[in-house]
Amino acid sequence: MQLALLSVAGTIISVAAAVIAVGIVVLSVALHFVRKKKGKTGCGCGCSGCAGCSACRPEKEQKDEK
Repeated sequence: MQLALLSVAGTIISVAAAVIAVGIVVLSVALHFVRKKKGKTGCGCGCSGCAGCSACRPEKEQKDEK
C-alpha cells in the first residue's frame, strides 16, 4: 500500500514539473511575439556587427539606423 502511494506521489510530482516546464516555454515564446509586434528587438542591443540583425528587425528599421 505504501509503495503504491509513493508511486502515485512520484507521478504527480513528475507531471507537475513537466507542466511548469511547458508553461515557461510557452510564456517565453508568447512574450517574444508580443515584443516583436511592438517593434522591439529580441536582445535590446543595437544591430551593429550583429549576424542575426535581419532576423529580429524589420528592413525599414535597419535602413533608418544606417
